[in-house]
Amino acid sequence: MKFSFDEEQHQFASALDDLLSDADVPAVTRAWISGDRSPGLELWERLAELGVAGLTVPEAAGGSGAGPVDLAVAAESLGRHCVPGPWIESVAVVPALLAGTPYEELLGGIAKGTARVTLAAPPVTPYAVDAEAATHVVLARDDGLATATPGPGHGSLDPSRTLHPVTAAEQPSPLPEDALECALDQGALACAAALVGSGDRMLALTTAYAGQRHQFGRAIGEYQAVKHELADVKVGLDFARPLVLGAARELAAGSPTARRTVSAAKVTASTAAHRAARTALQVHGAIGYTREHDLSLWLLRSRALIGAWGTPAHHRGRVLDDLTRT
Repeated sequence: MKFSFDEEQHQFASALDDLLSDADVPAVTRAWISGDRSPGLELWERLAELGVAGLTVPEAAGGSGAGPVDLAVAAESLGRHCVPGPWIESVAVVPALLAGTPYEELLGGIAKGTARVTLAAPPVTPYAVDAEAATHVVLARDDGLATATPGPGHGSLDPSRTLHPVTAAEQPSPLPEDALECALDQGALACAAALVGSGDRMLALTTAYAGQRHQFGRAIGEYQAVKHELADVKVGLDFARPLVLGAARELAAGSPTARRTVSAAKVTASTAAHRAARTALQVHGAIGYTREHDLSLWLLRSRALIGAWGTPAHHRGRVLDDLTRT
């Protein structure tokens, strides 16, 4: 199995990174937190023009018809730049649920970027993220898919994410067999990739800071203890990234062990991002968690994503259940 991007995927990732680097995403995210979502929605439109919004939408509905590997490529870039909004829900999860349902016509709008869909899928995902920024809210359960009415938003560990309880607005429409499980796997995969991207950015910020901050006449990055901490973060991310790509390839191939591998990837990416965040905070000191410092955006986003789309305990349980059955 190949555990790296091909040339086309490298180009896609590079184009995404170029667009997002020019967009000043930290400023966009701060505006989103303050309640001004217009810069974030403008960025959504630009990403839609690049094909991100319709990445997993079938070509017949106007999308790219891309698979889980391309989804992982995009999600890692979105995580690296801390892009706000219900991207995982609208790009990774919802398109996998709509085919063959009365809501299939939404696929065209998702591909164009005019439809932004968030969802709740209890018990794994009991709240809909950023419902006030979405054009559609849906509720996915074992008994089917339904449009939903969001309740008042609750704050998250990440202030750029609001969590909304939802209630079904109509009788659920049945979903194809295994559709919900497959969609949730895609959400967990995208979340794992975003965590790798977030960890990668925290490592970059911390490495740069360690070269600039001086103590006792030397840059703190010259001290062996700091070097070892940063190296351990790099090793963790380098182990997590191929596991995420391997899980994406297994999902694309319909492998019988795909769900176990997705769960393993989510746990490993969560662990790597947590270590990146802890090390970043230790090296930066108290300045790292202040709202004025950009690092705080990734610290809080990674902490929220660790528990999203299945907690580490949930995914460890899935791995154990699968191993004990085989």
